[in-house]
Amino acid sequence: MTTETTPLNDILTARIARQGCITFADFMAACLYEPGLGYYTSPGRKVGAEGDFYTSITVHAAFGRVLAREIAQMWRSMGCPADFTLVECGAGNGRLACDIVDYLAEREPEMYRGLRLLLVEREPSLESAQRTMLAAHVDRLGWLSPDEFASGDFTFSGCLYSNELIDALPTHRVIMTSDGLKELYVTCTDGEFGEEPGEPSTPEIAACLKRVAVELHIGQQAEVNLNAPRWLASASKALRQGFILTIDYGYPAQELYTPRRKLGTLLCYYRHQTEENPFLRLGLQDITSHVDFTTLMTCGEELGLDTVWYGEQYRFLLSAGIIEEIEDIERTAVSDEEKLRLRLTLKKLILPDGGMGDTFKVLVQSRGVPAPGLLCQRRIGG
Repeated sequence: MTTETTPLNDILTARIARQGCITFADFMAACLYEPGLGYYTSPGRKVGAEGDFYTSITVHAAFGRVLAREIAQMWRSMGCPADFTLVECGAGNGRLACDIVDYLAEREPEMYRGLRLLLVEREPSLESAQRTMLAAHVDRLGWLSPDEFASGDFTFSGCLYSNELIDALPTHRVIMTSDGLKELYVTCTDGEFGEEPGEPSTPEIAACLKRVAVELHIGQQAEVNLNAPRWLASASKALRQGFILTIDYGYPAQELYTPRRKLGTLLCYYRHQTEENPFLRLGLQDITSHVDFTTLMTCGEELGLDTVWYGEQYRFLLSAGIIEEIEDIERTAVSDEEKLRLRLTLKKLILPDGGMGDTFKVLVQSRGVPAPGLLCQRRIGG
């Protein structure tokens, strides 16, 4: 049942009345990105204690500092070029970019001298918050709209990174029936939103499942995110040389589409509570689905990207330098009580068994960098 009516209710009701049922991808796009009304395109805190969910960024600056260690290694693997461009897609308030660039300014001055930071952002009002957050580095800072990023006119050498971007790209929903694969469309009757199956809106949906050798069972629902490979194609086209680093929650395709996930992975977040009904609080709650990393790797290879590394976040962080960050904290003058608090805080980033450490995965892809020898490729403890 639809509750907490928002301006998007009327907009989507009229849209469906005018054109008929819409794909879930179109519904999700409106809920998240409708100008001025979507979850990510309207004012308000989304992340942290005052928002709707936590991310690795909000746990501690050490997360960004470890990414910076790896990005510096990427720079070295490219021969320490005089110019190096960092691109963050979906930068939010700029906190992660600030933690990364603060580290590079402090620990990698030669790299920092030739550094350029570009933020790809859909919501223009975030620019002010990002400019404030990155005030110490504003002479290196620039912005691109998603359209500019995807235009084909923008190219760079360096590293493009994203944290929890792909899970928020609008996704199609499907169900396998005795008559074959059907798409779940969003309907509206008497002001109430619901779903009904119909023929797939595009053959890309079946092709995407076929690419990763997935066959759904009868009655099984799933998400098929066509925007993820499209985004990767834009990123690949822009990257002349360097790396694409993707951090998000998800699985390889065979695990993502296992029959055990009979209803798929779609989830909503509102005030730190999960909600399975996407038809509530339109524009006020986050809507996400888990990432199919097999599709990202397979499509990347088709685009000429090399898969350098894929694995759990805790493995990435341990190999790339989280222990060194903890040791640095131990050498500071803060109290023993504060050091203990920080150690417990950082455990959230690396603890497996349902925590951020194994729920989140990291994928590193590259172009034009033979045998890069990244930190994440080291054996843990070696």
